[in-house]
Amino acid sequence: MSTTTIAIRTDEETKREAQKLFKSMGMDMSTAINMFLRQTISEHRLPFRPGLSRFEREVLDAASEESIPVRDIDELREIIANA
Repeated sequence: MSTTTIAIRTDEETKREAQKLFKSMGMDMSTAINMFLRQTISEHRLPFRPGLSRFEREVLDAASEESIPVRDIDELREIIANA
């Protein structure tokens, strides 16, 4: 089977931490991403349930109660980091 290349963008820290984790599991980034893609295809869905952590949900609820607009998860995480 021939192979192809996929280019993705992520921040340097995410890449470094993921590489470290995958290496501890005996695999590289390419293997891990291929496992994710194959599992997604096998299950016909994401192999995990995306969502907010309990803490992120609490901060989002509190922001809503205080009428603080939060447009996306990055903005929510920025609010948490500056708290």
